[in-house]
Amino acid sequence: MSPVLEGVKKLVSSGSDVGRRAEALEAVVEVGRGRLDDALLDEAHEVADRVSERLRLSAHHTVVGLAGATGSGKSSTFNALTGLELSAVGVRRPTTSWATACVWGGGEGADASELLTWLGIPPRHHVTRDSMLDTNREDDAFDGVVLLDLPDHDSTDVSHHLEADRLVQLADVLVWVLDPQKYADAAIHNRYLKPMASHAGVMIVVLNHIDTVPEERREQMLSDVRRLLAADGLKDVPVFAVSARNGDNMEKLRKEIAKRVASKKATRRRLEADVKATGEKVAAVSGNAVPKALGGDVAAELDDALADAAGVPVVVDAVEASARMRAARATGWPVVSWVTKLKPDPLKRLHLDLGQDGRALVKSARTSVPEPTPVQRARVDSAVRAACDEVSAGLAKPWQQSIRSAATAHLDDLNNRLDHTLASTPLGVDRLPWWASVVRLLQWLLIASALVGGLWLAGLALAGYLRFDVPSPEVGPVALPTVLLLGGVIGGILLALLCRVLVGASARSRARSADRRLREGIHDVAQDLVLSPLNAELAAYATVRERLQTVLK
Repeated sequence: MSPVLEGVKKLVSSGSDVGRRAEALEAVVEVGRGRLDDALLDEAHEVADRVSERLRLSAHHTVVGLAGATGSGKSSTFNALTGLELSAVGVRRPTTSWATACVWGGGEGADASELLTWLGIPPRHHVTRDSMLDTNREDDAFDGVVLLDLPDHDSTDVSHHLEADRLVQLADVLVWVLDPQKYADAAIHNRYLKPMASHAGVMIVVLNHIDTVPEERREQMLSDVRRLLAADGLKDVPVFAVSARNGDNMEKLRKEIAKRVASKKATRRRLEADVKATGEKVAAVSGNAVPKALGGDVAAELDDALADAAGVPVVVDAVEASARMRAARATGWPVVSWVTKLKPDPLKRLHLDLGQDGRALVKSARTSVPEPTPVQRARVDSAVRAACDEVSAGLAKPWQQSIRSAATAHLDDLNNRLDHTLASTPLGVDRLPWWASVVRLLQWLLIASALVGGLWLAGLALAGYLRFDVPSPEVGPVALPTVLLLGGVIGGILLALLCRVLVGASARSRARSADRRLREGIHDVAQDLVLSPLNAELAAYATVRERLQTVLK
């Protein structure tokens, strides 16, 4: 079990999942880095870290912070609650420079030293209520309370209000002490109360110095305080009108604090409020929309645009022409088919289908396929944007930007990858059709027949010239040598013409196969350079969205 979850188990017995929420918030921070606002994620990390630390510390103690402006009577309220004169009391100037702590202990887990160290309260500024100073301990209602008298939040000394701000973030229960003359001060409402509306469950408001207000105006003033709190989103926060100096209603305030402490839920509620409030800030920026799946037509257009930019149509045409040339050379009439060797091979002109030895000879790993035109590049850019727009429709702007940045991050490598794909894809033109060997054998047999017939006729002519009577076999009315000669020549020509039809069909088939293999390679390039980074961003968004749901539930 992690330290965070162990802290939760110690903190309350009611099954709080604040530790799991804190871990989910930390996961949001980790995944959101580089995608969401860094300042916001820094704040979320700080909250998650603070919650984890608080869970690790004493579950027996509840930190109650008294906060307020100069002259509100925080220190006198602190002294009245402790029954000891621990904080100096001033009227016209701030006297609380550093926080003072009073700890009520007793029983198991009473040692609050580690908690006080975490709070940053030095030993000279805290005292244990059950020490020798305590001569009038009446009950144990405050057992486990760590009461803090915070510096004035409106102090002219910057270090004072920074210290107040720090401890406001750490207290489990916040008691805001207001003054009848300054309870409507915008500083405390805009800077503290309104931003902490989500923490209403861990707040108490005290209107001190009520003895200085005429009795007939007290109820009206309390109503006005409640109205201002409602405007801040804190309508359910209890308000106590007290006089720390005279002790008016101090017992009610003590009972309210004791009730919060006795329930052992204050710390949990504060931590949950911290995590949830921060999660809501992140969620407001990250959004909660469900991303759309990439449509097949958009993906197909991306593949087509990349194939066009890579020169796949040019290569496919070259494959068909090369396959036609090679097959025609193998199956054509041998007497004239050699002429095709004088024509350049379209694939070799593109530095394709050279084999390893051929590529070593040209000393280049690149093909000679034409570079993409501006129109083709614009089509690729448009297809990538369309893919980004398709999947990010409705998402928050940071994620739209993140998805587009990821999808376009590797476009500079696109040309090299596409060219490498063309060069490494087997085009299938080096293998002749199976029937080409049969046709080649027949052609040479017909050539042999023609040669035999021709030589035979030449022999007969020579014999006639020498007046030798040499009989010649006949096939019908035609002499056999003539049949062999004419049959070999005419048969070879007719067979070559017939094979041209087969050669054309075979070349088109090879071109289609090459087109399919090339496009498969282009699809892999699109996946690696565009769609995989895009999907990684979608996966990151899904993780953040899922973890935020855990944080906010």
